[in-house]
Amino acid sequence: MTTVSVNTYTHSVTYVADNMLKSLKDIIRLSGLDPANFIEDWEVNKRGIKCWLETQYLIGVELEIYDPKTDALLFRWDMDVVYGWSSDDGNFWVDTDQLKYAIRKAGLVPSQAKYSLLLRTKPGRPDVDGWQKSTGRSTAGFTRQSLGTTIDHSGLGANTAYWRKSG
Repeated sequence: MTTVSVNTYTHSVTYVADNMLKSLKDIIRLSGLDPANFIEDWEVNKRGIKCWLETQYLIGVELEIYDPKTDALLFRWDMDVVYGWSSDDGNFWVDTDQLKYAIRKAGLVPSQAKYSLLLRTKPGRPDVDGWQKSTGRSTAGFTRQSLGTTIDHSGLGANTAYWRKSG
């Protein structure tokens, strides 16, 4: 029985990690940016997300969209991890329609914008090749818009939100 739960949890981790990455790629592309760099770093990104989801050190994922000339934040997308996993629940889904609606609502970003991916982790996390500690840009002057749960696999999932300039 334990083996089944472990394998099921591993399957949930893979499903959530894959769908986080696919959702982030959609955000980048539908916001008017080129996803080539993100796709190029896919395996590194997946390795970090999967490792820290599996060990439950991952708090969330942040996609910062910024102006490369000023380094100022333009938008930020957050995926906060929910660790409510249960071996009894066989439910799994991704709400791509809600995500696409929010991307359209947030609007296109300036063509010169760049993006970076940050993973928020709990203290004491194991190191993962390709990842280093860093600090995100300030969200002062921004308002957070929550979309609720957009990815779920047996209770392991992600709540998504985006930050836009206030006023």
